[in-house]
Amino acid sequence: MSEEVTSPDTPKEPIVDYDIHKILKALPHRYPLLLVDRVKSIHLNERIHAVKAVSMNEEFFQGHFPGAPIMPGVLQIEALAQAAAILGIETLELSGTGKLVIFMGIDGAKFRAPVTPGCLLDLEVEFLQQRRTIYKFKGKASVEGKTTCETEFTAMIADPPQG
Repeated sequence: MSEEVTSPDTPKEPIVDYDIHKILKALPHRYPLLLVDRVKSIHLNERIHAVKAVSMNEEFFQGHFPGAPIMPGVLQIEALAQAAAILGIETLELSGTGKLVIFMGIDGAKFRAPVTPGCLLDLEVEFLQQRRTIYKFKGKASVEGKTTCETEFTAMIADPPQG
């Protein structure tokens, strides 16, 4: 019997057992700004598929908009950025180190459809480019296959501020 040998070019199996406890370990965000509830799959150094369960109990629905609740587009982008942060933290094996993934820029953001309470917001993010500690991502949010938001954004890995 021979042992299976993997090379760096051999694709690894995606990570699929990523629950809220792992999300809390990877991200510094907490309620009410934690916008990733579950990770469906992570393909290290490639892409992530995460989910945000949008509930009427979200604080932002109190004012956006009373009687016609819609998730703000900026929070959809923040949810994509948090998914990207998990992808970066896991790819670089930084979970639990305290390192932060800091949002630097947004390019070409487009909002295609409203997100309302009761939706499962799918968050799909892929790596586009890396230069030292700066990463470029492409993200798409959708509900039941219909794109709600898409954008490209950059982020960097950094130490937390001293305070």
